[in-house]
Amino acid sequence: MREDLIIKGPASAASVWLESWTAMKAVVKVRTFQIIVLQGIVGSLPWTAMVFFTMWFELIGFDHNSTAVLLSLFAVGCAMGSLLGGLIADRLSRIYPHSGRIMCAQFSAFMGIPFSWFLLKVIPQSVDSYYTFAVTLLLMGLTISWCATAANGPMFAEVVPVKHRTMIYAFDRAFEGSFSSFAAPLVGILSEKMFGYDAKSVDPIKGSTREALALSQGLLSMMAVPFGLCCLFYTPLHLFFRKDRENARNASVKEEEMR
Repeated sequence: MREDLIIKGPASAASVWLESWTAMKAVVKVRTFQIIVLQGIVGSLPWTAMVFFTMWFELIGFDHNSTAVLLSLFAVGCAMGSLLGGLIADRLSRIYPHSGRIMCAQFSAFMGIPFSWFLLKVIPQSVDSYYTFAVTLLLMGLTISWCATAANGPMFAEVVPVKHRTMIYAFDRAFEGSFSSFAAPLVGILSEKMFGYDAKSVDPIKGSTREALALSQGLLSMMAVPFGLCCLFYTPLHLFFRKDRENARNASVKEEEMR
């Protein structure tokens, strides 16, 4: 019996991997999956670029504590926004079952454009603007953080086979994360090569308004443009999501009947 288990063990593992690979190839052909992954690659760029917020605020002249509070407010806004976006999308999907979630995601992605512009270009880059930065970051977090909970997760769940969801989710996270990692270096390159950021000019205590401005321009380039593209890339889902969801449901029904 032990020999049988030893023989069956690897075979069973191999069959699981083969089945998973077959499911992966099938899911990759689903238009909804392709579109969500595509927008995710682009939509992840601004979030990776935001790692420079700490440096930017300190270049403006904020101390560590003030910077930490500002970023904490943004994090709180994002947490509340994820919940808010999910609740709104659930309500809207009952009214517009085929496009409600997509509209929520597009709204959230679009809001990244005016908020990025207002935060990085309109607000005077001075320590006197502390409360303006605080309110803006809180509201920004509330509105730009909906996509994952309002659309991506729930829509994935409706077009991906139940038993393969964790694997497909992991693939999506790995794929998006690997590409979005390029955003941070691009911010640095743009700030230095195009907007004149010079690290040697930075005062380690007082910061540097000139370098803060250069960095903000690099950040704006890697936030506003990807947010706009992300909003645009959601559009084809209005055409494909309904069909893909129906196909997934039919396949699930057939699978249940065969058991």
